[in-house]
Amino acid sequence: MELTIHRGTHEVGGTCIEVVAGSSRLILDIGLPLFGPGREALDTWTLRRKTKPELAADGILPPIPGVFTDGPAVDAILLSHAHMDHTGLLEFTDESLPIYASAGTSKMMLAGGIFAAQIELPKERYHELVATRPVRIGDFVVTPFDVDHSIYGAMALLIEAEGKSLLYSGDLRLHGRRPGKAELLLKSLESRSVDVLLMEGTHFGLPTENPTDEFELEDDLVTEIERTSGLALASFSPQNVDRLIGFINAARRTGRLFVADVYTAFVMYLISSQTDVPDPVRDENIRVFYPHAFRRSYERRNRVKIHDQFLPSQIGLDELRADPARYVMLFRPSMLDDDFGGTLPDRCRCLYSYWSGYLDKPDWQRMKRALKKVDGDVVKVHATGHILEDDIVRFVDAVAPGELIPVHTFEPQRFEDHFPNTRVLEDGVPWKLG
Repeated sequence: MELTIHRGTHEVGGTCIEVVAGSSRLILDIGLPLFGPGREALDTWTLRRKTKPELAADGILPPIPGVFTDGPAVDAILLSHAHMDHTGLLEFTDESLPIYASAGTSKMMLAGGIFAAQIELPKERYHELVATRPVRIGDFVVTPFDVDHSIYGAMALLIEAEGKSLLYSGDLRLHGRRPGKAELLLKSLESRSVDVLLMEGTHFGLPTENPTDEFELEDDLVTEIERTSGLALASFSPQNVDRLIGFINAARRTGRLFVADVYTAFVMYLISSQTDVPDPVRDENIRVFYPHAFRRSYERRNRVKIHDQFLPSQIGLDELRADPARYVMLFRPSMLDDDFGGTLPDRCRCLYSYWSGYLDKPDWQRMKRALKKVDGDVVKVHATGHILEDDIVRFVDAVAPGELIPVHTFEPQRFEDHFPNTRVLEDGVPWKLG
C-alpha cells in the first residue's frame, strides 16, 4: 500500500490524500485550502468562484492524474465529512468518479448547496457509507466509523489492502455531545492492528481558544442569554448540530423561543428523525424566520416546496420587534441590512460561535458598530470542533499504531514530542507502508 498526501502535511484544511494498492486508487477528501503560505486566512468565497484553470494556475488544485487531469483511473473519492476544506474541490473532479460518504454528509452538502452556495453531492455518483459496515472498493476494504465533529455525518475510515491497515481519523474530537462514538471506534480496533494512523492535529500549531465541552458551552449560553435584556442573536453554522442543540436548549432553559432561519429549519428537518434536533414545524418552541434574501429568490431557484413547508411556524420581523426579549434568533451579518434595515432592536446581543478570526472581516466590524449604537455587543461563546491536544495523545495511545503520520496540522513535528513512531511526510511525496 502506498500513500501520498497531496495537501495537509503542514497545513490545516484543504486535505487531499491518495492511497494506492495493486491497481486500485482511492482519494480521501478533496478539500479547498483555508490558509495561505503565511497562515493567513484565504478568501474562500473568492476561491470558490475561480475556474478550474485559474485554480490549477494558483496551485490550488493538486496535480492528481485521473482526478483533475488525464491519467490512470481512480476507483473512488471518499469524503470524511461535509466541510468545504474536505469537499470544496469536488466539482472540479472527473465526473465519472464514484463518491462515497455518509448519509449525514450527503444531507449537509444538500443543505449547503441550496442555501450557502456550497457543493452538493451528485446523485448519480453517490454511494452511501454506513458506520461499521465494510465495503470493497477495488483492492481495498473500507470500514467507516462515526466520529464526533462540528458537523453532522463525520466519519473516520479504516482502509485495508495487501495485508496492511491504515486508519484515517478525518476531523474529530472527544469533547462534543457524542464522545461515545470515539469509544466505539476504539473498541472496534481492540482486535485489529493498525499499521498506520493518519491523525488530524489541528491544535498542534493552531491555538485552542476555548477548551470547554459542548455541555459546558450550553451552560455558558444560558448565562449570556440571561444577561441579555433584549433580542439574543445566535451566530453559528446551522450544520454544527451540537451547537444548534446547545442554542435550542439554552433558549428553552431561559424561557425563550428559538427562531431558526429557513436554512437552519431545513437542516433541522433533514436530521430530526436521526438526532435530538426537533422538527421545526412540530415543536411549539421553534419559530422560522424567512430572510429577505430567501424570499426574493425561492421561486426563481425552484425552492417553493422548501418555502411552503415551514410556513406554519413562520415569524415576521414585526412580531420579533414587538417583544424581542422573548427570542433567541439565528443571525448572520447579511441580515443587518437585508432584514433589519441597518438598525437592530435596543439592547440586543450577538452570541458569536465561530472561529474568532472572522470578527476582523468588514461585515463583522460593521455589525459591532450597529450593536454599539443600540447598547448591545458581541459575546464570543464558542468551542472548537477539533480534538484537543491532551485528547490527541489519549486517542493515539489507545489506537497504538505501528506508525503515526500527522495531517491537517501546521506543526507536524509537535507529534514527535509525544510519539517516537511519528513519520512526517511532505506534500506530494509518495511513501510505501512497511
